[in-house]
Amino acid sequence: MKILKYIVPLLAVILYLCRTVPYTQRKQLILFPIETERKLGNEAFTEIKKTEKFSSNPEYTKMVQRIGWKIVKAAGVRGKEKWEFKVIDKDDVINAFALPGGKVCVYTGLLKMCESEDEVAVVVGHEIGHVVARHGGERMSELLLAQLGGMALEVALKEKRGKTMELAQIAYGVGVQLGVLLPFSRKHEEEADYMGLIFMTKAGYNPERALTFWQKMEKKSKGKIPEFLSTHPSHGTRIKNIKKWLPEIKRKYGK
Repeated sequence: MKILKYIVPLLAVILYLCRTVPYTQRKQLILFPIETERKLGNEAFTEIKKTEKFSSNPEYTKMVQRIGWKIVKAAGVRGKEKWEFKVIDKDDVINAFALPGGKVCVYTGLLKMCESEDEVAVVVGHEIGHVVARHGGERMSELLLAQLGGMALEVALKEKRGKTMELAQIAYGVGVQLGVLLPFSRKHEEEADYMGLIFMTKAGYNPERALTFWQKMEKKSKGKIPEFLSTHPSHGTRIKNIKKWLPEIKRKYGK
């Protein structure tokens, strides 16, 4: 009975902190307010700007910004995020990432692989999906529980700021390990895929191009780590998911 005295209030707190992800209705646990999450995202972005070189190619920059703002507007997710869309000048990196607060970065290596704005919209929509779903905040909450013993974020920032900022970069998928961006979990990636398809469709882009994009990614990743050893879903799994989602998404959100 004494245990119940502590369990019941704890469950009440957990239920209070649970949030429903838009579009998928999945329940997630986030231990701190979105304002704190945005602040951490902005601080991580400040550090990234010190180490990464942004592209001086005006064509790339204008394209990514045009696609980003078009998707944000059509999806109705402007909110209180201070959206920024940047291109990082690294031709050997085929990737992109997003931070809480609406900071989206795409590498030139990925842009060189894309054959149309629709394919770039697949990536930008996916990254916007991560922000809207608050995947970074969810994983940051998990890392706080696992590595800092559930220490309150405000206390962690004050007493272990270096460690907390390191966890923040890992949580937001921008920690660098062996030269590879740390991926989100499979559930987060699939959720961002799904939401990204909805967002790009609402913005007037062709969601069918998601198939051509991931087919090219699949060809480039031949011989790479198998799905069961990776937190990323395989490109083949992504293609199957997209084929399954497309009819409903086009019917609900197509123009």
